[in-house]
Amino acid sequence: MASVRMIDIAVNFTDTMFKGIYNGKQCHVADIATVLSRAWNAGVDRIIVTGGSLEESKEALSIAETDARLFCTVGVHPTRCNVVAIGECGLDYDRLHFCQPEVQKKYFEKQFELADAVKLPMFLHMRAAADDFCEILAAQKEKFVAGVAHSFTGSAEDRDKLLSFSNLFIGVNGCSLKTPENLDVVRGIPVERMMIETDSPYCEIKSTHAGINFVKSVWPSKKKEKYNHESIVKGRNEPCLVGQVLEVVGGCKQIGDIGQLSKILHRNTCRVFFPHDLDSIADALLSGGSDMQ
Repeated sequence: MASVRMIDIAVNFTDTMFKGIYNGKQCHVADIATVLSRAWNAGVDRIIVTGGSLEESKEALSIAETDARLFCTVGVHPTRCNVVAIGECGLDYDRLHFCQPEVQKKYFEKQFELADAVKLPMFLHMRAAADDFCEILAAQKEKFVAGVAHSFTGSAEDRDKLLSFSNLFIGVNGCSLKTPENLDVVRGIPVERMMIETDSPYCEIKSTHAGINFVKSVWPSKKKEKYNHESIVKGRNEPCLVGQVLEVVGGCKQIGDIGQLSKILHRNTCRVFFPHDLDSIADALLSGGSDMQ
């Protein structure tokens, strides 16, 4: 891969898979340090660890405190919204058996109040709920400075609704790149409004996905039962693979300069999550222009 600089905006390091536990069974040693080493060597320079509940948010914060390149969100996933906090929030109508729409909407709105109080960006989740999501977003638009709708898998109509909010970005990962239809939707996201992520250990780019045709970088892998620290765990996504997302975005949008694409996406992420860095890195990130679509 060309020289790249990437930020993975969504990693679920609190998941037990990074402790070597799968479905309650210990298969290998905890290996976050090894996973991080692979990420840094692959061109990732920052990772945002996702908090999806109160307890997970506490753990995400503890993990983030172990390395200056790690950061975290603190919030409550829409399927767990009987607790109120700031961070990943939104609406998920695909899994209503966890939490009904009215409860989801109530606590989604409450988290905007907290975002307004602390002036932090919103890390948003939207699944099969674009109309209600955008209605709430429009009503609360004065209460958040910026945000990202991460792990986007919606339609072209959903995409355009999100893009109508000028301070909102769209995060894409392997789940965003499964089908030819998904790729068509991603082609319509301007790179200036996009971020990349793995959402690991989930949302890997699989061999059956349409996006696989654009993947160039590969890692040796072994099944979890045959764990080797020099290989990724087969079927477990991890941050070093965010480069594959970058390659698919570049490939499906016919962008030849992956390095320049990575700079634009990096700057987008800094604009929302690390605005204090923009003055010092803007010239380097914008060299060569940002007219890619």
